[in-house]
Amino acid sequence: MKQALLVIDVQAGLFDGERRPGDGAAVVQRINALADRARAAGVPVLYVQHEREGTPLASDSPGWALAAGLTPLPADARLRKTTPDCFLGTRLEPLLQEHDIRHLVICGYASEFCVDTTIRRAAALGYTVTLAADAHTTHDKDHASAEQIRAHENATLPNLTSFGPVIRAVPAAEITFG
Repeated sequence: MKQALLVIDVQAGLFDGERRPGDGAAVVQRINALADRARAAGVPVLYVQHEREGTPLASDSPGWALAAGLTPLPADARLRKTTPDCFLGTRLEPLLQEHDIRHLVICGYASEFCVDTTIRRAAALGYTVTLAADAHTTHDKDHASAEQIRAHENATLPNLTSFGPVIRAVPAAEITFG
């Protein structure tokens, strides 16, 4: 089954400011390692960038750019989105269909919003999903820390069986491509 690595919303306006997401620097390192392994196996790497006018993620603004430390290559695909769902109103699904990709390895930001929503949508569309369990993050919230939110997503998403396709949460170092 063909794979793709989907890197969601790892952007300067979310990672490079004074208030950083939990474990942010380590998450970026793990994403880079995943991307290197994916490319070595001939697996496409796709970067998705959220944009919202009037915010630090305004289209083509410094905050919209990919986060410092992330190492995309010119051959990696870039997609823009305006909702938590990487499929809604984007060219993601046609791109996956064009390359006959049926398995997504997903990482990035925000664990409880864009990562969660995209995983649920991917499974609903019939894609199997591997969540890089230690390569997604969010900011601390009033009700839970980033670490607690990540742990919740890692425990909850693999238990969603009603969609049909398998969702797994696996540490980034254990994910293989090809």
